[in-house]
Amino acid sequence: MARPLKFDRDKAVEISMNAFWKYGYESCSVKALSEMLGITRSSFYNAFGSQDELFKEALAVYFDQSPDIALTKAVHGIGIKRLFTRTFRSACKARASDVDARGCLVVNSVAELCNVHAELGGVLEAAVLGSLARIEQLLEWGVAQGEIEKETELHPTALALQNLLMGLNVMCKVVRDEQELWKTAEVTLIGLRMFEEDVADENI
Repeated sequence: MARPLKFDRDKAVEISMNAFWKYGYESCSVKALSEMLGITRSSFYNAFGSQDELFKEALAVYFDQSPDIALTKAVHGIGIKRLFTRTFRSACKARASDVDARGCLVVNSVAELCNVHAELGGVLEAAVLGSLARIEQLLEWGVAQGEIEKETELHPTALALQNLLMGLNVMCKVVRDEQELWKTAEVTLIGLRMFEEDVADENI
């Protein structure tokens, strides 16, 4: 059976992303993905090259829809505490609203592939460390804007925020109530002095 004439590659990547997200990389073999997409293995390889290449494409699609994309898209002049408060509020809402309680594709995959899969483990490590560096950059902006105290230890604070984000993405698999997740984030943000109360209860 050849690849269908109406094969929608973008849709196939999205379907594969959701499969990786729900079942994990190892469970999504080329055979399983091919059957899911309704194509032959040869068509799969022609379209995507390999399981690893498809996974990387799926990650790119996931990054664009992840709740913390706001941190990536932020520009100079934005209120940093407001940004963190809204981003974590949004993350809690998104995770609680997922009926499958999948958590985060990246965090799930870090647990599965880092220090196990040489190539993809490196890709995921770079993604997490890149997120950490971005958070630290945002903190630097906050200091420059006079919003964050100059004596703030930026790197440890960035580590704590990244850890909170990753932790929520695991916690949500068993604690599925949005307000419970948000209280976890709120207490940490307050402790780190990264909380802006007037946006905490906004509808995200």
